[in-house]
Amino acid sequence: MAASDTLLANAIRALAMDAVEAANSGHPGMPMGMADVATVLWTRYLKFDAADPHWADRDRFVLSAGHGSMLIYALLHLTGHARPTIEDIKNFRQIGSPCAGHPENFELPGIETTTGPLGQGLATAVGMALAERHLNATFGDDLVDHRTWVIAGDGCLMEGINHEAIGLAGHLGLGRMIVLWDDNRITIDGAVDLSSSEDIAARYAATGWHTVACDGHDPADVCRAIDEAIADPRPSLVACRTIIGKGAPGKEGTSAVHGAALGPDIVAKTRLAMGWEPEAFELPEEIVETWNAAGLRSRDVRLAWESRCDADGQGAEFRRRMAGALPEGFTLKPYIDGLIAAPQKVATRKASELALGAINDLLPETVGGSADLTGSNNTKTKALQPLTRDDYSGRYVYYGIREFGMSAAMNGMALHGGVIPYGGTFLVFADYARPAIRLSALQNARVVYVMTHDSIGLGEDGPTHQPIEHLNSLRMIPNLDVYRPCDTVETAECWELSLQHATGPSLLALSRQNLPQLRTDATENRSAKGAYRLLPAEAPRRVVLVATGSEVEIAVAAREQLEAQGIGADVVSMPCWSRFDAQPIDYRRDVLPHDALVVSIEAGTTMGWERYTGLDGLRFGIDRFGASGPAPKLYEYFGLTADAIATKVAAALKN
Repeated sequence: MAASDTLLANAIRALAMDAVEAANSGHPGMPMGMADVATVLWTRYLKFDAADPHWADRDRFVLSAGHGSMLIYALLHLTGHARPTIEDIKNFRQIGSPCAGHPENFELPGIETTTGPLGQGLATAVGMALAERHLNATFGDDLVDHRTWVIAGDGCLMEGINHEAIGLAGHLGLGRMIVLWDDNRITIDGAVDLSSSEDIAARYAATGWHTVACDGHDPADVCRAIDEAIADPRPSLVACRTIIGKGAPGKEGTSAVHGAALGPDIVAKTRLAMGWEPEAFELPEEIVETWNAAGLRSRDVRLAWESRCDADGQGAEFRRRMAGALPEGFTLKPYIDGLIAAPQKVATRKASELALGAINDLLPETVGGSADLTGSNNTKTKALQPLTRDDYSGRYVYYGIREFGMSAAMNGMALHGGVIPYGGTFLVFADYARPAIRLSALQNARVVYVMTHDSIGLGEDGPTHQPIEHLNSLRMIPNLDVYRPCDTVETAECWELSLQHATGPSLLALSRQNLPQLRTDATENRSAKGAYRLLPAEAPRRVVLVATGSEVEIAVAAREQLEAQGIGADVVSMPCWSRFDAQPIDYRRDVLPHDALVVSIEAGTTMGWERYTGLDGLRFGIDRFGASGPAPKLYEYFGLTADAIATKVAAALKN
């Protein structure tokens, strides 16, 4: 006989209590409060197969309120996923356990996205829902027909990114997305009304969402609300009225149960109140069998899908895209050879657009976009049509002024699979997108950030728009490749590397001003090593001028002046620090030898360049905010000219 909904939900509550108690750390309140809703969703509605958590047409489930991580760990274990095992759960929040404090997508199959920073899970889910509709329009219902489900808390709905995300989802009519709001009216500080008096449902409705409310502890009422949400063509918010920490005497319904272990006395009283007799981490056989059956509920659906995919003429292409594999033989070399044959002096943002023209023809899985700066970022190529609520087959998203929302949505698209997203804004506005960029890197998402107007070279818009510290602050993010190409060839090479990097994001910092094509050969992708000798010294080498982006041109001109004085100077272009740092030590010593004065030139902060110049080297940059004026005048004002640099280098050598 199958266990009741109450018993199934109590199993979640027991595991959450036990794991948090064992770790003496964690958030038991949300899993205990949302256990009934989660039970209904996972046993009746969610399409998944525990035996194949990577099944391409599974429903996506996002626990946006990631602090309640024991909810997803309990659900994965109970439904028969290979992991987490009960031993993993016993070691909740400990080193070596995949049950981290917040869900990490790289730790456990079945966790679709890393969550914890509130609001980002919901915003990422928007990207998943968008990817599903795009792929459905491309491959049809037989191959792509699933939903995106989100459990979100009050914090997720308060964060600013929520406003960006739901506005985008409502505008695009992403009706396959359903958010189950844990409406427990409690935050860490106490009652929600301490800090908020919004009409949440009205706000969602105003952005084009369907809304409905239910009693989150009444399975029949939860089913009613979900059925209504499924029937409505709009994205849906289901307000599930719940009691945080339900079942914990003296603590349920209070902030005290939000983020701390209940304590042995309250745990014992909670077990008694629930009628739960098993010891810690033990589960009755009847409950295990019923939950395991829920994990098998969609097995036949998956097998039927596999047969359809095998028989479908587009099946192999769909599987390729979902696997994240580029088409066999993908390369931009023919395009780059054309640049060598016909050099162009253009801004690297334009060089990016030209490269994208070739890329988007070769890779049907790319989906571009911009945060309302399409004409400035040059992210839309002629072949791309808009992705709209009336035509999801389009490959260009007008994200609006939503840098953070765009970046999180791109994470969702990448994590969903089948899509390689790229999106643009100004480099200075990376600050608006930074939390999502960080999560791109943390969860190994192949997202390409196209950041233009990368220096004081943007000119008259002045200090608010001129990035200074941004390049080096972004370079500090682990697993993020930051590229600053110097010309058309390097831009194409950096794009090729970004697309080939399937296990992490890339960021291209691109110029507004025109730059000469300095590369005259392309026998190999030289940017792949992060830095390389663009021009060798002619006189005996005494100086190595290391530059990035628009300053490589300045380094070349400074080299000419130094060589005219008999001072041998190499010019090294360094489009990517992280790639250079990954090279063998012998290569790095050859490019940056110890017997020469190493000089860095970059129109940004000099902090960090010491790692390459050494303390005895010279660093030309800007360690203050910019100024408003024409770009050439600004470079003169900040001493970033060939004359100024050559003069100071020569003086340093004399000393």
